[in-house]
Amino acid sequence: MFGMLTFLRCHKWPIATFIAIITIGYGARSATGSVYSAAEAITLLEALSRAGLYLASAIAGGSTTIMALMLTLIGMFRRMDHDFDNQAYRDVDLIARLATSSLLGSLLLLMAFTFPVGEFDDLPRKWFETLYEALFVGTVLVIALAGATVVLIYTTLRRVISHITPGDAV
Repeated sequence: MFGMLTFLRCHKWPIATFIAIITIGYGARSATGSVYSAAEAITLLEALSRAGLYLASAIAGGSTTIMALMLTLIGMFRRMDHDFDNQAYRDVDLIARLATSSLLGSLLLLMAFTFPVGEFDDLPRKWFETLYEALFVGTVLVIALAGATVVLIYTTLRRVISHITPGDAV
């Protein structure tokens, strides 16, 4: 229990960012309303897939870059004269985990968004509605993971800068 409280205290801003983005996504989905027909679901799927392809590609590229930069940051930690606390290393590990999750989620979304959904005539009507809901939730989750990753990178960089900056400037 103590470890969980420490985790929540140390990562309150990334967690708040994740929750805020999930809440905004829920609000956006609620604003869209219910899907009433297969034709409407196909139209919504096509609109979501157009934007989702670009979004998933961008998040995949960003996540890959973040993981490479975390390797560089670990190397910098090892070469510096300053001693970094275990929290800095745990944050880098968490950033790598979040970036990996974002990357894998983006790749799954890219694969799902490339399906020619409008060409599946023999599928039940409910299938299109379920697919739309799943892709919308997946998109919001990947965005929330990416947002939490960015905020965690910022807080980690602030910690590193405060360790290497002389005086109390930071």
